[in-house]
Amino acid sequence: MKITPTLKYVACALLLALASCNDDDSVIITPEGETPNPTPVTLAPEVEVYDADKVHNNLTLAVNAGKNSAFLVNKTGQKVHEFTFDEPLGNDLEILPNGKLLGIFKAPNAQIEFGGYGGIVKILNINGTVEWEYTLSNENFVLHHDVEMLPNGNVLLLVWERIPEAEAAAQGSSNPGDIYPETLMEINPETNAVVWQWRSYDHIVQDYNASLTNYGIVADNPHKINVNYNPIANGDIMHANGLDYDENKDIIYLSVNFYSEVWVIDHSTTTAEAATGAGGNYGKGGDLVYRFGNPRAYDNMMGEVRGDRNHYPNLLENGVQGEGNMLLYVNGFDEGVSTVYELEMPTPFSLMPNTDNEPNVVWFYKNDDIFSSKISGAERLDNGNTLICEGDFGFWEVTPEKELVWKYNGGESSFFWRAYDYEVDDPVVASFGL
Repeated sequence: MKITPTLKYVACALLLALASCNDDDSVIITPEGETPNPTPVTLAPEVEVYDADKVHNNLTLAVNAGKNSAFLVNKTGQKVHEFTFDEPLGNDLEILPNGKLLGIFKAPNAQIEFGGYGGIVKILNINGTVEWEYTLSNENFVLHHDVEMLPNGNVLLLVWERIPEAEAAAQGSSNPGDIYPETLMEINPETNAVVWQWRSYDHIVQDYNASLTNYGIVADNPHKINVNYNPIANGDIMHANGLDYDENKDIIYLSVNFYSEVWVIDHSTTTAEAATGAGGNYGKGGDLVYRFGNPRAYDNMMGEVRGDRNHYPNLLENGVQGEGNMLLYVNGFDEGVSTVYELEMPTPFSLMPNTDNEPNVVWFYKNDDIFSSKISGAERLDNGNTLICEGDFGFWEVTPEKELVWKYNGGESSFFWRAYDYEVDDPVVASFGL
């Protein structure tokens, strides 16, 4: 991997959102009836909306899904730093608090190649050298989509696990062919040992065949996963795509795209407990502690379906507005319009049959011009604004009052996995020479 600064920006020092070195003819875009900000600001052509008084002066890490690059962009649209890699991204890439990069990359000759596959996870130093690398890509397993650095220094990975058709059928699967349910693995980078594991396959229920294992009434077992909810020819029956970890509650949030849900998993369990329905802080072992977004996935007719093909379960932390709530990008596959929800996580978690178990909606943003059927996400900024990544377009920033104050058009070839925000005075930014 190479890390290449944008040379013209280095000459401009740190006036990240107030000035630029671009000589194009862009102008400030201000709301109708308001006086333009008197400070001259030149905007890159990608910036379609810019309200200097209300936009948050931060940097956005634009992660190019499946490509060999990512970049930091400021609010005037200048790419202030670019990262290039030897392999294409498998999707997620984050700048860690120590300035290193953590990312998923695509393994060559992967045998499992569903959308979002990876196979390799790396920690890269500031100079681009590989500090740590772990590969899991074979006929039975592949890393995919997302990666999370845990507070204990371990790395949490999302894995597709192949279950052969005959074995799956014996467990009550009605799916034609092999299936690839989700597994979580926690890896110690010092030893590359798997120190904790959770398998969704250990927690399935089915009402397809009463003579087979795992038979039960789906509606009576909300803590279990209906293995036949989404039969699909290629076997990618769940297609999880996002992780977030709550250190205070020691739980993992997992967005599951084809179930249109977010699953809550108890990380306090041992691996042995995680394979059962008992143990851990919540007494459920590896069964789902909570779930939300699509009660129909467990045959619950109560509660509103809001999670249609969702991405990025982003728990709000570190003192931002709405701390403890969750932002969720709902792609809106059926409606053709995407929605960002801010949801209040219940305390305690309650998951009952034939009950409305859905969380309260605190805030949402919906715009008929925002629709991405894949990828995407949302971040809460320090000033209370919300940064939205519309994966096949670019980025939107809206105020709590839902006023659009920044819009960045990445162009027709845009395919942004997510956008992460970093403050201009964050020491991690200074480590890149900005």
